[in-house]
This record gives sequence, structure tokens and C-alpha cells, in this order.
Amino acid sequence: MITVHHLNRSRSQRILWLLEELDQPYDIIRYQRDAKTNLAPPELKLVHPLGKSPMIEIDGQLVVESAAIVDLLCTRFAPEMIPERDTPAFLRHMELMHFAEGSAMTPILLNLYVSRLGDAAAPLHPRISSELDNHYSYMNSLVRASGHFVQDTLSAADIMLSFPAEVAMRQGRAADYPALKGFVEMIQSRPAYQRALEKGEPQAA
Repeated sequence: MITVHHLNRSRSQRILWLLEELDQPYDIIRYQRDAKTNLAPPELKLVHPLGKSPMIEIDGQLVVESAAIVDLLCTRFAPEMIPERDTPAFLRHMELMHFAEGSAMTPILLNLYVSRLGDAAAPLHPRISSELDNHYSYMNSLVRASGHFVQDTLSAADIMLSFPAEVAMRQGRAADYPALKGFVEMIQSRPAYQRALEKGEPQAA
């Protein structure tokens, strides 16, 4: 049995989605953000010193970091979601797995934190907006005719890129990035995605 340490409104939602796609049984240990600060609760630090989600327990081991979790689960339960090694597709897969939590998340998080500073943050907004556009444009350019990244069926990269793509849509950028809009609509219509939403964020389902 797999246990997911799930924080509401967080990137752990995509791990629930992946497990539903894989049809793997799992338990959820739930954590709620602080209503005032929006921060994760201190109980998560009792599980891992970083106090972040997602984390999973599998085979008696705790695994952290989204890309590591997605890679582990896909390698074990759905190797077809990862391109064959020594192919151009595998190289693109590796790039995007790291891009999703590295390059793409940097301006997203900066935008989130800086937005709380009020007028003091005004000088930073143009640069952050420029970087958001740069990264969203890059993602938009990579969506294939099939609506997926890397492969023409659901892949590990799609799971990872779902979060920044959904952030772009929540920021009202659908008209600017129609390929990303189509990608988000496609994944959100999948039955496994809907099941994961009901389990992880029932109020949003």
C-alpha cells in the first residue's frame, strides 16, 4: 500500500491523479494549510524536516520531491509513461521533468510571494511578469498536436507540467496560451483526474 502525505491546494494533488491513472491503491494522510498564512502545518515537519508535500511512503521508505515520486511510480507501474532511453524523446522528458519544478516554478513562486508585499513590490512586477510570459510561452510551444508533451499519450512529463499549466489558467492566461488551455482542459476531463480531485480537493470537485 502507498501512503500519500497530502496537503490541500498543493502539488501533491498531481500525485493523487497519477495514482488514479495507475489504478494503484493508496491511503491519504491529510494536512490543511493555515487559514491565515496559507502555510503548511507544522505536523508535516514531523514526517520530513522540510515539512513539504507531496511525500509518499512506499516499501517502508519515505520519498519526497514531486519529480522523484512521479519517476518512481511510473517506472514501477507504468513504464510506457516514460520514453525509451537513448532517444530524443527521453532527453526531452528529462528536461521537462526538471523544468516543471525548477525553471517553471521560480517565477510562479516569486509572483505568489511578491504579491503579498503590496506597493513595495511594484519594481519587481515587470521582471516577474516577463519571466512568467517567457516560461508559459515555452510550455505552450511544446504542446504536441495530440495535446500532450513529449509523447502522444499521457506521460510522466504531462503529470509534472500539469501544475504550472493550471497556474497559468488560474491567472487568466487562456487566451494568450491556447495550447496550454487545451492541455489543461484535456487532463481535467480525464476520469482519473476527476477521481483524484474528489479525494484530494472534494470542495473543488
